[in-house]
Amino acid sequence: MATSLKPSFFKQNPFFLKNSYLRSIFWFILSLFVSNTNDLLTKFLGQDLSCVDIIFWRFLFASITLVPFMIWRGPSSWKTKRPSLHLLRAGLLCLGITLWCQGLTVVPMATVTALSFSIPLFTLALARIFLKELIGWHRFLATLVGFIGILIILSPTVIGFPHIGLNLIIAASMFAVLDIINKKFILQESMLSMLFYSAFFTATLSAGPAYVESNLPSFQQLSLLLGLGIGSNFLLYCVLKAFTAVDTAALAPFRYLELVISVAFGFIFFAEIPDWFTVLGIAVIIPTTLFITRYEFNRERNGTVNYRKASNLSS
Repeated sequence: MATSLKPSFFKQNPFFLKNSYLRSIFWFILSLFVSNTNDLLTKFLGQDLSCVDIIFWRFLFASITLVPFMIWRGPSSWKTKRPSLHLLRAGLLCLGITLWCQGLTVVPMATVTALSFSIPLFTLALARIFLKELIGWHRFLATLVGFIGILIILSPTVIGFPHIGLNLIIAASMFAVLDIINKKFILQESMLSMLFYSAFFTATLSAGPAYVESNLPSFQQLSLLLGLGIGSNFLLYCVLKAFTAVDTAALAPFRYLELVISVAFGFIFFAEIPDWFTVLGIAVIIPTTLFITRYEFNRERNGTVNYRKASNLSS
């Protein structure tokens, strides 16, 4: 994401640069806590509610809580040139999060979080197909090694719950497709409209299955679902605040704190302890992702490619 401050300003104000970086770290780490809290709420609610119920209420509340901001921004925030695009994104989001939710109800949080690190690897592969981006040996090698790490993590899951392992892989690939769509069309739609219509259409698509389930949440569950909906919007806000003054690559190493938070949340609330397959897979995926992040950052710095015009909205 492009910075709103010129490089010369930073050079003349190193103290401000230092503080803006610390502020970015704060917002980014806060986004990791929000992300894990959303997973925690989803896993907890999944013990009594179906995934379609959780998704319907989550995105219904997410869209409702965006309405005041859209009214405040004026009529332009409601306009969209591509309603079919929002419907496509909603369909992918609805199915992807349904599969992800099913995985969370069975698989430890740390395992699911580790698998989320595979999304950039899927994105690299899909970018070649849909965005016609060239894949050099660096990208190919990183993708290959990363998928080996995924297979290691999924080994016990596939043995015990073969459909859940496949569901998580399909969900990660769908989130990667969403990243590709966002990267291609984000400049042509306002941020609020992308958020609102995705949430609104996702709630609409999941309304039918949720009605069939006929499982009306209790007041306590509705309160948690409201928090989940607000958390979905607040997560993006934190990410945008984090990337206001620094590049994505500058904060990439902090992303792995999410795994620490996930392990802590899983242990505290569900007595989950990561198995050795997860630890070994993490040891493969993290260096691979750091390698490709560094590689892409060098390409951007050298002017080979520019990623600062798009932002990730699928999380």
